[in-house]
Amino acid sequence: MKKNNFKINFLILSIFLINFQTIVFSETMLLTGCMNLKDSFIKNEYILDFEKSLMTRNYIYDKKTYNKYKTTDLSIKKENTLERFMYEDKNQIFTDKIGYPQFYTQLVFEKNSPMINIKTVINGEEAISKISTCSKVELFEKES
Repeated sequence: MKKNNFKINFLILSIFLINFQTIVFSETMLLTGCMNLKDSFIKNEYILDFEKSLMTRNYIYDKKTYNKYKTTDLSIKKENTLERFMYEDKNQIFTDKIGYPQFYTQLVFEKNSPMINIKTVINGEEAISKISTCSKVELFEKES
């Protein structure tokens, strides 16, 4: 009788552990109220979805910044959403490279940090500079 109880308990425990391991946690980092050093925005936010490896930026230019860019580029929209693939390297999060192999830029984030930097590489020489500071950083965990 004790052997049967042990087998049943072992079976129940095994099923529980297998189901417990299939629960997946993924994180999303939301940066809101981002103040750019160069331009002004009504809305400027970044959403980093670590499960999809996707950075989404939603922004709305203010009137002054929109008019400044509209005079040189007719394709500029006052309100826009950008999506870029991203990857993690150590404690930093990089968006995909924009540009040519000799010259490219990419955004650089750190988990739980309100600062957003841009990495610029020209002929192998790289520089990182601050472009924005966000007023609020939130980290969400999704369970699926």
